[in-house]
Amino acid sequence: MTEPNFIVTEDLLASKNMRFVNHLIDLIPQYAVMYAIAYSFFYYGEFTGDYDLNNYWAEMTKFEDLFYSYLLMFIYFFLMESLTNRTLGKYVTKTMVIMANGDMPTNQDIVKRSLCRLIPFDGLSFLGTNGKGWHDSMSNTFVVDIAKFEARKESQTELDQIGVAQDI
Repeated sequence: MTEPNFIVTEDLLASKNMRFVNHLIDLIPQYAVMYAIAYSFFYYGEFTGDYDLNNYWAEMTKFEDLFYSYLLMFIYFFLMESLTNRTLGKYVTKTMVIMANGDMPTNQDIVKRSLCRLIPFDGLSFLGTNGKGWHDSMSNTFVVDIAKFEARKESQTELDQIGVAQDI
């Protein structure tokens, strides 16, 4: 748990460039899973002679395609951020998701954050003036640079310890 008077300030936030890199990198595993599913359906048909799954996948309606894409996106972001507070993109850019007081988000916060990502064009909403995406604002979460965040936490803890009696 972070200090009670800790507040995330703009200088701790991940830059727009970091957020854009996060977005691009996080697309890779999502596309990889979709292609893996498509190829597995194809090879299943080749080995068994039953092409029903392959035909279904190839002839999906736009709605079904969006449904499965959004479902996969939700699962990816929920699992990654609920387990580690980071996605693959955030590992590369050394950023993470936190709450306004510096605490780690709860699973409920991550569900809300992940659901908000389903809003069309949310993936580019962080390019606005404050560098926060709609999924950040609506879930009251922040994506911060880990090095800056840890340095601020440490300095805040040291400041809070000034004047506190130490046992010798």
